[in-house]
Amino acid sequence: MLARMTSEPEQQIGVGTQDAFQRLWTPHRMAYIQGENKPTGPGADDGCPFCTIPDKSDEDGLIIARGQHVYAVLNLYPYTSGHLMSVPFRHVADYTELRADETAELAEFTKAAMAALRTASGAHGFNIGMNQGSVAGAGIAAHLHQHVVPRWGGDTNFMPIVATTRVLPQLLADTRQLLADVWPLS
Repeated sequence: MLARMTSEPEQQIGVGTQDAFQRLWTPHRMAYIQGENKPTGPGADDGCPFCTIPDKSDEDGLIIARGQHVYAVLNLYPYTSGHLMSVPFRHVADYTELRADETAELAEFTKAAMAALRTASGAHGFNIGMNQGSVAGAGIAAHLHQHVVPRWGGDTNFMPIVATTRVLPQLLADTRQLLADVWPLS
């Protein structure tokens, strides 16, 4: 072990100037960066992924639970393991456009998401919110969605800061199954 610590770093072909850093490749993020599967316009028929996900099986769509007006789905580009979204089935952009029954179910799904994440992964806290409009950071502004991001003490590290990378310890399909199994509104 000591000899390895004092030896030269292993050369990595194709990473640019050799330095002492190892590389953690996250090529799946390139689809997000390049805007793959982003809607071509504001309408439901303009390739809105939140309108097409419900047509898939729960496993293929990463859907955790379905309600009458809302469904819960894992974020395909999560900030942390278990990062999910509550999404109305109806294609609506603004929170104020929701009907009372949609608003109530969205709130219930947020509570259910918190309970499921606490049960499945022992989340210590949550970031919950909506980005309303592209200027507010909404990646898909035309279809309302509420993020539920589980957090744990000490869950942040240097990776997002120096490498613009998040380390996720579990495959999305495995996370989806874990949460679906403990979803309280089944």
